[in-house]
Amino acid sequence: MNSEEETARYEMTKLGASLFDRGFSVGTAGNLSVKLPDGILMSPTNARLCDLEPDRISKLDLEGNHVSGDRPTKEIFLHQAFYDTRPEAGAVVHLHSTWATALSCLEEIDPEDCIPPLTPYVVMRVGTVRRVPYVRPGDPKSGTLIRELGGKCAAVLLANHGPVVSGKSLFSAVCAAEELEETAKLVMALKGQPVQTLSAPDVTDLKKTFGTI
Repeated sequence: MNSEEETARYEMTKLGASLFDRGFSVGTAGNLSVKLPDGILMSPTNARLCDLEPDRISKLDLEGNHVSGDRPTKEIFLHQAFYDTRPEAGAVVHLHSTWATALSCLEEIDPEDCIPPLTPYVVMRVGTVRRVPYVRPGDPKSGTLIRELGGKCAAVLLANHGPVVSGKSLFSAVCAAEELEETAKLVMALKGQPVQTLSAPDVTDLKKTFGTI
């Protein structure tokens, strides 16, 4: 095991525990992955994010074959789809966080752009978020739906399920997932109120300056 892989394994345990301890993940819900030059590290199936052990984290080769560690999460298809369509993605975070999941259940949201630009930070760190149709957890079709987006979005909401967020690093993916959750909370808190969002020119300026992922 090289130093890059060892560092990634320990970072997964540290950030996984942080997400769990702060309520972004409950029970065995949620999963993390990190892409390496020779494969993908992924949290194991039926593991709480607070209980990840560096040596037991699953490792897959770049084709998605399990090569070591515990059996990987059944949501492997979500992670692979982001890596296959977004070459800049170095990590993926899938959560069942309360407010983003609640938002994913609403009939009224725009599936093409379901997170309004309420703050500059959601534009800077998350970008446009699509809602993809519901499929059973672990169904390979979930990966197909993300691939159909052609890498245009760094984050999606799985209908009636929760968010999936990619980032250049695990730290940036976790921060983006946290920003998405807090923005979803704002959306729910402001329902029924007149809301001022950022203007289209402001959003364009932020995207040009900071980009996404």
